[in-house]
Amino acid sequence: MSDSDFLPGLGDPQGAAPAPLTPVAPSTPPATRRTRFDLHLGDCVAGMKTLADESVDIVVTSPPYNLGIGYKSYKDNLTSRAYLDWSLEWTGEVKRVLKTNGSFFLNVGAAPANPWMPHELALMLRDLFVLQNTIHWIKSITVEPREGEPVSVGHFKPINSKRYINDCHEYVFHFTKSGEVPVDRIAVGVPYVHKSNISRWGHTEGRDKRCRGNNWFIPYETILSRAKDRPHPATFPVELARKCIALHGGESGAMTMLEPFLGIGHAAAAAGEAGIARFIGYEIDPVYFKEAKSRLGIE
Repeated sequence: MSDSDFLPGLGDPQGAAPAPLTPVAPSTPPATRRTRFDLHLGDCVAGMKTLADESVDIVVTSPPYNLGIGYKSYKDNLTSRAYLDWSLEWTGEVKRVLKTNGSFFLNVGAAPANPWMPHELALMLRDLFVLQNTIHWIKSITVEPREGEPVSVGHFKPINSKRYINDCHEYVFHFTKSGEVPVDRIAVGVPYVHKSNISRWGHTEGRDKRCRGNNWFIPYETILSRAKDRPHPATFPVELARKCIALHGGESGAMTMLEPFLGIGHAAAAAGEAGIARFIGYEIDPVYFKEAKSRLGIE
């Protein structure tokens, strides 16, 4: 798996008293003047409890994966039972604040030695949500064309093992309350390779776009300095959040988006680019929180 596989924004799964929320005044940075950012330094569970029922249109998030990642303010090594109990606590708040026609995109990965975790989490949530779509975030792939040599693209962290193969993907579970929420498949679509299909098939309506499917190849950007360009052990690309927002569809200028685990603000950046009306984010670590504000142009 990549050395940047995990997006934290950290609540308090260990049962300690939650950190007090320190709000940042809603701000409109120059690059994203249409979005109101409500960012809070503190525990996400405590923060979400202050939000009104059914007040959020879309949630895009990735919690700690409980795989021993070296976060600054969080120990990522709970027992499996404690981790799942905590997950049920914060996702319960997500269900309460999510609108009836809202979307909850949950990015989660696994370690080769612990492959059940994403599935255990998804199965536990079936009492709260309907799993409407399962998306595979492909970080690295090798394509073997009919002619020529195989082509490998993307980034991954090699695994030196006699038992496991390299882990080059993660899951994005798309949860809704009913399983019947319309999505904008074409907003994340791809052009037809054979253009004759555009006129051959009536469902294209003359558009050179088809459904992308549930395999999304989104590589990490190549960086020169980890400390400077990606100062966090567990981010997902901004593009992943962009595609989730686009797939949900709707009028972005009238939508509220929530990220319980802000990290250094990649989902927030995508919300600003999409023109989301209001973005709410929580982060327990002051260093990551400061970095997120800086990247969003918030003083």
